[in-house]
Amino acid sequence: MSDLPTKFMSKKNLLCRDRVGALIFLIVCLCYGYQTTLIPMFPGDEYEPFTAKTLPTLLTFVGIALSLMLLVTGKPDDEQVVTSDFDWRLLGSFLVLMALYGFGLTYIGFVLATSLFLLAGFYLLGERRKSVLFGASFPFVIAFYLLLTQGLDIYLEPGLLYIVLSS
Repeated sequence: MSDLPTKFMSKKNLLCRDRVGALIFLIVCLCYGYQTTLIPMFPGDEYEPFTAKTLPTLLTFVGIALSLMLLVTGKPDDEQVVTSDFDWRLLGSFLVLMALYGFGLTYIGFVLATSLFLLAGFYLLGERRKSVLFGASFPFVIAFYLLLTQGLDIYLEPGLLYIVLSS
């Protein structure tokens, strides 16, 4: 035990920010993984290659693998570059934008809500070219929408606005 350098034996290096974050992420992934086992399946789904549990289960395994990798490779805080000038305003803006996206899905539907979310997100990150803003949001979302609805036959709610206008 005395052969190991004291650098690796201190609590300060064992519980650095990277490792604490990795542990929190690991706990979240394990809880999410447990929740995926509670997803109900239709009769006959056990023979399907792709079910409602497939992507959540894969996401769980990827999250666990990434958190374990960060847990092993985490560096002590004194070896990291400390950045105390976080952009809290940008973080708050994204939190508000995500909340608005959740409401937007219900009222204006997947295509418009997701397109506007990406457009606003790119704008918040500093992109100002209209060709990039509109070219990276609307065509991508429409292609993804067509893939989900036509290719995978997944129902996406059109939104209350569409339902009111179409009736």
